[in-house]
Amino acid sequence: MSVEDFLRPEAWFRPGAGPRYVQLRKRLSDGVEQGILAPGSPLPPEREIASITEVSRVTVRKAIQALADEGTIVQRQGSGSFIAPRPARIEQRLSRLTSFTEDMARRGKTSTSRWLERGLFMPSPEEITALCLPPEESVARIARLRLADGEPMAIERASLPPDILPNPLEVETSLYEVLEARGTRPVRAIQKISAVNLAGQDAALLAVAPGDAGLRIERTSYLEGGRAVEFTRSLYRGDAYNFVAELRLGKE
Repeated sequence: MSVEDFLRPEAWFRPGAGPRYVQLRKRLSDGVEQGILAPGSPLPPEREIASITEVSRVTVRKAIQALADEGTIVQRQGSGSFIAPRPARIEQRLSRLTSFTEDMARRGKTSTSRWLERGLFMPSPEEITALCLPPEESVARIARLRLADGEPMAIERASLPPDILPNPLEVETSLYEVLEARGTRPVRAIQKISAVNLAGQDAALLAVAPGDAGLRIERTSYLEGGRAVEFTRSLYRGDAYNFVAELRLGKE
């Protein structure tokens, strides 16, 4: 189906179903989801969309601005509006305990971070339980947006006992590099993965629309002796990751 046929009003406009710009925004969003409006492709000019859809340019502009605000469309000064690119999916195996930096380096990608939080804090009840901390003990926290080749991929929020990471400012790139240098890199972990709908600030940081699918991973990592030394809660873009686990036939 051509973009012009997809946008014809008889295919989507319903009187009494809400403001025209809201219905048009949904139709354009549906076009992105269905691949009719491909990632990275230019959106037709406002004048052309107004002519096809039989609405005013003000209505078209409001619909496009709403999509730009949620990250579905990228507006470039002097060039027009484009469907936001989507990163290629990364296949992440669950059988190896590696850092984001190591994962990206292995794939030939450049990893960077945007710091959201870093320091020593009073622990939450969840952190006390996961890390077996005394209530009066502090906890080291590092939270950052992780990017691969400039594309936002995940939000990581890690908590560690202060004797394991006494100075969170030491972590500039890889947390596991710092822990390995201190002889406290974890050797095993238990992970719990759940599906979520990304919302609010998390969706904005990951450059996706509110309500888009994401993956939440909660991980507790342990030293050889069994001590819990890392409690991490991460949010991943649902369109950027495939998590893969190898299963073998069990013998009873």
